[in-house]
Amino acid sequence: MDVRAILMGLAFAVMWSSAFTSARVIVEAAPPISALSLRFLISGLLAVGLARIMGQTWRLTRAQWRATIIFGICQNALYLGLNFVAMQWVEASLAAIIASTMPLIVALAGWLVFSDKIRPLGIAGLLAGVAGVALIMGARLQGGADLIGIGLCILGVISLAIATLSMRGASSGGNFMMIVGLQMLVGSAALAGPALAFETLTIDWSVKLGIAFAYTTLVPGLAATFVWFLLVDRIGTVKAATFHFLNPFFGVAIAAIILRESLGLTDVIGVVIITAGILAVQLSKQPAAPAVTKPTSS
Repeated sequence: MDVRAILMGLAFAVMWSSAFTSARVIVEAAPPISALSLRFLISGLLAVGLARIMGQTWRLTRAQWRATIIFGICQNALYLGLNFVAMQWVEASLAAIIASTMPLIVALAGWLVFSDKIRPLGIAGLLAGVAGVALIMGARLQGGADLIGIGLCILGVISLAIATLSMRGASSGGNFMMIVGLQMLVGSAALAGPALAFETLTIDWSVKLGIAFAYTTLVPGLAATFVWFLLVDRIGTVKAATFHFLNPFFGVAIAAIILRESLGLTDVIGVVIITAGILAVQLSKQPAAPAVTKPTSS
């Protein structure tokens, strides 16, 4: 993995993890599904407009259309929709921690469905990451974390894994910004029905809500998704997915700074374990050094 890919992955992880904090602010003041549907509508229109300015077209390949629809439904409507609803009851940091288990799901699915090979060091790294997440979650559960909210986050991360695997089709053929916009519009349309059916549009307007909504729309919603498409195109889905293991560190840190959520010793230990898991996974992706053969004497 080259330096540019690492920087892209770190930038994506920071932007993606910050979404949990801004989402927590939004759901405290507005109905979650309605707010998310509106966010996707605005982000999608902006992305499509930018794509047209960049000369991109919505004439996608069949594989890109299929992947874009799956990505829009699984990530935007299901993963983020479930997380937005769940964060009415769970902390932003816990939602970020659960989301970080996605690389294990992606790697396992890649092995079972696509016959991807995972070296023993990579497996150990993934298991270490999950162990770190489990350590943090265990402490949060003892602290009274809501089980319904946790269940919704788990369903969401499974949807996110499906969305990530669907990128195998969408990450070839270019038109990345157009794909970003179209999958957001798909998510907006998918959420509009449930929002109208189940929510009452009652909003507690404030400057804080406006800032959180604008930030969520432009940074995690638009910029992070675009970087994610470029990253997957550059290094592949399984390698890119390992950056989600950074979500606990950034998610907990950002929530602690902005929302004053508690950060205990168990959280710190869990993050260290997860970081070690990331290192192991990345090292396992390095090509093996060629064997050195001794010249034979004549």
